[in-house]
Amino acid sequence: MNRYEAAHRLGVRFHAFLGAGDWDGIRTLLTDDATWTLPGDNAISGTAEGADAVVERAAKIASYGVDFKLLHILVSRENMALSLHNTARRGDVRLDEHLSTVCRLRDGKIAGIETYLSDVDGMNAFFV
Repeated sequence: MNRYEAAHRLGVRFHAFLGAGDWDGIRTLLTDDATWTLPGDNAISGTAEGADAVVERAAKIASYGVDFKLLHILVSRENMALSLHNTARRGDVRLDEHLSTVCRLRDGKIAGIETYLSDVDGMNAFFV
């Protein structure tokens, strides 16, 4: 398997574990010092530092009932990104955003995640 196939497979596994709520599975994909940075000013914004904090962030996002629809897995020479359409509803508040979750890879694992959003204001209103 070449590096592009390996990166693609890592993206498939990350999305599958996220959708299934398999937090132990996500943990196996991360370096111990992994980080995840999200924009905005809400309950999930900022940088989670360390693999356990990244897993906690994934679980917290999922706890809001988010549907993580995978649109594409994109690979670069050294990294991978997930193109997603996330939707959810909490009472009268709706989440409907497109995003790219860019994963910096190291030694076949995810060392850093940075999420780019189409609607930061909508995310701020939803994740309170």
